[in-house]
Amino acid sequence: MLAVLLVAATAGCTWASSSARSDGTPRVADPPLPATTTLPRSPRPTEIPLDTVDPCGVLTPDQRRQLSLDGTPTPYADSRFANARACSLRDGAHGLVARLAVVTDQGIEVWHDDTAQVDAEGVQVNGFPALVVRTPGQETFCNVEVDMADGQFLDVLLRDGGNQKPPPRDELCRGARRIAEAAVASLRATR
Repeated sequence: MLAVLLVAATAGCTWASSSARSDGTPRVADPPLPATTTLPRSPRPTEIPLDTVDPCGVLTPDQRRQLSLDGTPTPYADSRFANARACSLRDGAHGLVARLAVVTDQGIEVWHDDTAQVDAEGVQVNGFPALVVRTPGQETFCNVEVDMADGQFLDVLLRDGGNQKPPPRDELCRGARRIAEAAVASLRATR
């Protein structure tokens, strides 16, 4: 917690940009601040294991229509998450691509690990603890990670699909969160 407070306290500070100190010696660049992560603190309202969930079947046709995900859901194995079952859905009207992955071999706390190197903000998605994950230097996508069960989370990514002018990352994060809300509502309804 102290590290998060220190990062928050120094986030607005800037360092002198001069290439030399007042005594003429070269200035060494300050190291970048570490990425920040705040894990969600609230408990899950229920546990929804993802072991048998088909990510292409999570969103109903009506939900996909409301979210403008008009492309045919395409299943695949996501190698970034130990071949987790994943599904890609295209939003042809806005030139975006969504991915839903059911990660069953590690918990949401993986995003708190120093090796994740992301900025993650704790939020709620339909009562479930979640993270909005922004990767520093990467402006064309945003992830929302929802803590569904012990050692399991739902990964929702929304990315630019090749627009001439990609939408702002905050807009992608809002869209990913809407998709996550719909997915969790669907998963809760089938329990």
